[in-house]
Amino acid sequence: MDMPEEEQVGPAEFAIVGDLSDNESDLTARLLGVEPGGECTIFFDSPGGSPYSAMSLMSIIRLRGLNVTGIVTGECSSAALWPFAACQRRLVTPYSVLLFHSMRWQSEEHVGLAEASEWARHFGHLEQDMDRLLADMFRVKFEEISAWINPGRYIGGREMAKAGLAELIDLSPIATAESNGVPKKRRSAKLRK
Repeated sequence: MDMPEEEQVGPAEFAIVGDLSDNESDLTARLLGVEPGGECTIFFDSPGGSPYSAMSLMSIIRLRGLNVTGIVTGECSSAALWPFAACQRRLVTPYSVLLFHSMRWQSEEHVGLAEASEWARHFGHLEQDMDRLLADMFRVKFEEISAWINPGRYIGGREMAKAGLAELIDLSPIATAESNGVPKKRRSAKLRK
């Protein structure tokens, strides 16, 4: 017997946990389930993943004009930085960890020298473009982000906030509709099919 879906109250909430590549299909569906221009909250605990997955998620957020609040509850590193940077509001705790580093690529298949050379050329350009885009989305000078990327730095929540890239929050409960007198209802993202 199918249970009737409860009507969503407030912005959709979902989490980016683990490798972006492993979860890209579900994350894309969840983002597409938010109306263009709509609001959602994304909780981050991801070590990164494919730069292409990161570009896709970031592009969906930007192209659909989503008003996203990103909250780093654990780790937000490597490729996960791009969807986090695309968020309109970025929150970190004192214990949040973010790793900025140069892009890495790998192939699980045997490739010839010519193809490997082309991949290296392509990733060199992609890395430069993505690093500049990251600086633009965080609204800081490229040199500031570059100093973290090379040689690769772990940045804590306090340092992110001090640099003006996110708001520092403590671990107190976030104000909800219920705390403002509205009855509690299930808050989940509806998926479009």
